Amino acid sequence: MPSFDTVSEANMDEVKNAIVQTNKVVTNRFDLKGTSAKVELKEKEREVTIFGDSEFHLDQIMIEVTQTMGKRGVDVRFLDKGKVEKIGGDKVKQVIKIKNGIESDDAKKIVKTIKDSKLKVQASIQGDAVRITGAKRDDLQEAMAMLRKEIKDLPLEFNNFRD
Repeated sequence: MPSFDTVSEANMDEVKNAIVQTNKVVTNRFDLKGTSAKVELKEKEREVTIFGDSEFHLDQIMIEVTQTMGKRGVDVRFLDKGKVEKIGGDKVKQVIKIKNGIESDDAKKIVKTIKDSKLKVQASIQGDAVRITGAKRDDLQEAMAMLRKEIKDLPLEFNNFRD
């Protein structure tokens, strides 16, 4: 029976490249020269930390991060901004989590959307992914198109297509 998985995973290689590129831009930017402005990536924890001298600097660096990620094909909806924290003196930092997987509430929303669509497919939650199965390949492609149209707040990808 044909099936595919609906997942929400950022391409960490492209995220890493975007952070390296952002650091190069930040160190060469005239208004940020001589400041503590930098961006760090912790791949294991899947988080990006932005350092700066003020909240204005953090905003400027965040704009640069989102633009660079957008150019590299990483959806910015993966980024979950944290609070701005003071770290000694005038320095501030902000931690940005990189979302991975589909949370249970969102998975239930996807399953409900599939069931309400009256397509001849079934959806089941498989950990942090949603597997969609159907009798025909065309039904699965219709389900993909419908999910892209209906679920706009999640960066969805479709993989593991089986015939």
